[in-house]
Amino acid sequence: MKLTAVRNFLNETGDISRFTGRFFAEAFKPRYEFAELLRQAFFVGYKSLPLVAVTAFIMGLVITIQSRPTLVEFGAEAWLPKMVSVSLVREIAPVITALICAGKIGSGIGAELGSMKVTEQIDAMEVSGTNPFKYLVATRVMATTLTIPILAVLADAVSLYGGYLGANIHGVVSWDLYWNQVFDTLAFSDVLPSVIKTFFFGFAIGIIGCYKGYNSNKGTEGVGRSANSAVVVSSLLVFILDLLAVQIIDILRLT
Repeated sequence: MKLTAVRNFLNETGDISRFTGRFFAEAFKPRYEFAELLRQAFFVGYKSLPLVAVTAFIMGLVITIQSRPTLVEFGAEAWLPKMVSVSLVREIAPVITALICAGKIGSGIGAELGSMKVTEQIDAMEVSGTNPFKYLVATRVMATTLTIPILAVLADAVSLYGGYLGANIHGVVSWDLYWNQVFDTLAFSDVLPSVIKTFFFGFAIGIIGCYKGYNSNKGTEGVGRSANSAVVVSSLLVFILDLLAVQIIDILRLT
């Protein structure tokens, strides 16, 4: 049974790798589907913005409120804006944004392409001479890759504003003092790596969602299974990529 699980894991890993290779082979060859790319970017980015913004605001507010008592015990309450800003920008805001998108966007892509697969709409596109991979897969993967970093940057800003409100619930921190401490603490080496890794998060979410939906089978049951596995696998990949990014950043900082 263990050997079967390992074999299935390796087979699916190989299938995802081939699917990814096909994406790179198809995505950058004409004809380009710019209209569909913009439409997918609208659904991926703009439609996800309210959920991301609300979550980021609450996250910044709660982290600030929870961190304050510990800093007060050590007489380091003045360090609250610095600690919260580094935590949010480096790690928390990008990862939480990616997980939200994995749940909302990954499941949506998996269910949408899965339903098209089981109803033979993809086969009909191939028969009609349209390239379904370029139209359906390449546009969605490009949209997630390009829009999730933008959502992460907006989440950084909103969560920092939530941190400002949290700092003023049990204390008084002026607007200028808070933001001066935030920008004095954050360096280019904090912001750039956190933005770069969100491109990989977006690519992983898009490619997994498309792979699961594009290869769906077994009718409506398979559609639900594709949507569910797209969320699970893409969320797991986000954590793995984040772990690798942290290790690479640490190595670069030491050198």
